[in-house]
Amino acid sequence: MAVILSVKDVEKTYQSGGKSLTVLQEIRFEVEAASTVSIVGPSGSGKTTLLGLCAGLDRVSTGSIVLNGISLDDLGEDERARVRNQHVGFIFQNFQLLPTLTALENIMVPLELRGQRNSKAIAQDLLDKVGLADRGHHYPLQLSGGEQQRVSIARAFSNSPKILFADEPTGNLDADTSETIESLLFDLNRDAGTTLVLVTHDLELASKTQRIIRMRGGAIVSDTAMQGKV
Repeated sequence: MAVILSVKDVEKTYQSGGKSLTVLQEIRFEVEAASTVSIVGPSGSGKTTLLGLCAGLDRVSTGSIVLNGISLDDLGEDERARVRNQHVGFIFQNFQLLPTLTALENIMVPLELRGQRNSKAIAQDLLDKVGLADRGHHYPLQLSGGEQQRVSIARAFSNSPKILFADEPTGNLDADTSETIESLLFDLNRDAGTTLVLVTHDLELASKTQRIIRMRGGAIVSDTAMQGKV
């Protein structure tokens, strides 16, 4: 299988109060296209920081990240934004929907940024796929948490991403809603042939992926293929 994400010897250091704080050290792994991977570990282990680097939301201090054949290391902010818009979908724990736009309009935004024709029809089709065909005219505050996350998932798939990053996608949802969202996410991901990399505290959710990377103290402590997961 082709490698869609390559992370080599990555470190991330922040300057704070005249001191250096290293939050990631010697991170190294590859992700195959169309696979599913979870990154787990306690709070403060560097999971979300790593996810942001892999998605091009931030730059590494040292090391190298190659996403879908594109080296992110020397790209400026605008160039990284262009890569994200073309290749990446992102799902956040707190949904990150624009409150002044309807559910349908939230999905249309990335499509219109790409100059996509028929953005409204594509967005409506995605709403249908996440089970919200009749909720497109509602604003985020008029939707439940589970419905907001469905809109977020639809938006993440709107640019037909090669790779989908999900940061605690069920972290703000109750158990029943979480199960529904998980099924939806994995089903859509499989149908689209997208690569899924998710950060989660939920080991039950992590066990549904093909591989689990465990982190502690800014380093990878284990990288395990899950038996029977294809």
